[in-house]
Amino acid sequence: MQNKVNTICYTLMPDHLHWLFQLEDLSLNNVVRQYKSITTVKINKFNCFNGQVWQQNYFEHQLKTEDDLINQARYIVANPLRAGLVNKAGEYPFWDCVYLCKTELNNGLNNEKLRF
Repeated sequence: MQNKVNTICYTLMPDHLHWLFQLEDLSLNNVVRQYKSITTVKINKFNCFNGQVWQQNYFEHQLKTEDDLINQARYIVANPLRAGLVNKAGEYPFWDCVYLCKTELNNGLNNEKLRF
């Protein structure tokens, strides 16, 4: 997917993925289809399995302002906190965001500071 999208933020949850990105050369439908195809092959190979990994549909939200962008990034990063998986966002290993670094989150960004 390199050079196809500009990833801004993501969090891989136990049962779903939040991924905030800017489209480059492909349509949203093509990006999602390619991502699901590539990851399904890799996950099946890793698990010695052959089957469906992702649900067929996906949910999209078009951002219109910079405030929308920042709010969605916060929502994505805070998802493990809301799900009760960690006490601090930086403790969760499966995320990244161009606006934040994990060290900052480990030093005190928690449920109280991520309220919206």
